[in-house]
Amino acid sequence: MELDDLIGGCGEWLRGTGPESDVVISSRIRLARNLTDMTFPPRADERTKEDAANLLREKILELSPVAFMGYVEVQGLSKLDRQFLMERQLISRELADAKGARGVFIGTSESISLMVNEEDHLRLQGLRSGFDLMNCWQEVNHVDDELQTGISFAFSDDFGYLTSCPTNVGTGIRVSVMLHLPALVLTKEIQKVFQAMHKMSIAVRGMYGEGSQALGDFYQISNQTTLGKTEEQIVQRVQHVIPEILGYERDARQELLRKHRARLHDQVSRAQGILGSARQISTEEAMQHLSHVRLGINLELLDNIDLGTVNELVMLIQPAHLQKLRHESLDKPERDAARSALLRDKLRLN
Repeated sequence: MELDDLIGGCGEWLRGTGPESDVVISSRIRLARNLTDMTFPPRADERTKEDAANLLREKILELSPVAFMGYVEVQGLSKLDRQFLMERQLISRELADAKGARGVFIGTSESISLMVNEEDHLRLQGLRSGFDLMNCWQEVNHVDDELQTGISFAFSDDFGYLTSCPTNVGTGIRVSVMLHLPALVLTKEIQKVFQAMHKMSIAVRGMYGEGSQALGDFYQISNQTTLGKTEEQIVQRVQHVIPEILGYERDARQELLRKHRARLHDQVSRAQGILGSARQISTEEAMQHLSHVRLGINLELLDNIDLGTVNELVMLIQPAHLQKLRHESLDKPERDAARSALLRDKLRLN
C-alpha cells in the first residue's frame, strides 16, 4: 500500500463519534505476543527477525479475520514516513526506531494494526473512537484467537504470555484511553487526579505514549501491569476508573462556566481567532489553542466548528503530516507557516 493513500482522511478513532467523546478521544487495546522457539526482537539477529517477519506475514494473511489495506515494511521507510505512521497511532515509537526487518499491517478504517518485530514479535492493536473499550477488546481478542489457531506463541503455565518487557508478562495486554482534560488543567486540579490514579496502579502518559509530552491537555491513561489478572479483569479495571476521571473533568468544566464564564468564553474565542488568522504557529501553540477550541465546542460556547474537524486537525498539524500533505520536506519556519495555512483553510477563516 502507499502511505499517501492515508493522507486524505483520518481513522475512525478521530471522528469524535464514539461514546463520551466530549472527553474521551479514543480507546486502545494492545496485546504483546512472541513466537515460540524464536529469540525475542531485542536480542534477535537480523536473520531471526527476517524469519519471524516472513512467518507472521504469511500466517496473518492466512488466518486473520480482519480486512487489511496492506502491509508496510517499516525498515524501508524514511524517518518522515515512520513519524507519519506514529502520528496516526498506527505504529509505536519503538517500532519506528527499531532496527532490521519489521512492519505493520493496517486495517481498514485504521481501527486495527498489527506491528511486526517491535519490542515483541507481534503487537496487536485495536483503536476506537470514544470510550469503547469493550468493543475494542472483543475485536482484538477475536483476531488474537484466530491467529492462535495457526501460530504458536511463547507461553508459560506459571507466568502466562512471555514478553520482552517484564511489565507485559502475563496477559501481555495494555489498555489505554486518550482523554482531553483541559478543565482540570485550568482549575489546577490535574495533579490531584494523577496522584489518585497512580495509587490505583494507573499510568499517565502523553499523547504518543511513554516518554511523550502531553500536548494540548491530551493524556493517555493505561494499566501499569498485566501479571496475575485476566485480560477481562484488566479491561474492566480501566473501564471502572475512567468514569471517575470523566466526572472530575465535567465537574471542573461546569465550575469554570459558573464562576468564570465570560473569561472562559473570551479565552476559547481568542483561541479560535488565533488559529484562524495566524501566519506562523508552532505545534505546541496550535495544540493548546485547539484544546481550548475543543473545550469551547463541548461547552456550547462556540457553534461554528464541529468536534470531528478539531480532532482531525490535532493530527494533521503534526510535523510529518504537514510535510506529507505538501509533498515536500519543510524546515521548522516552513512547517509553522504551512500549519497556519492549513488551520485557516480548515477553519474557513481568512
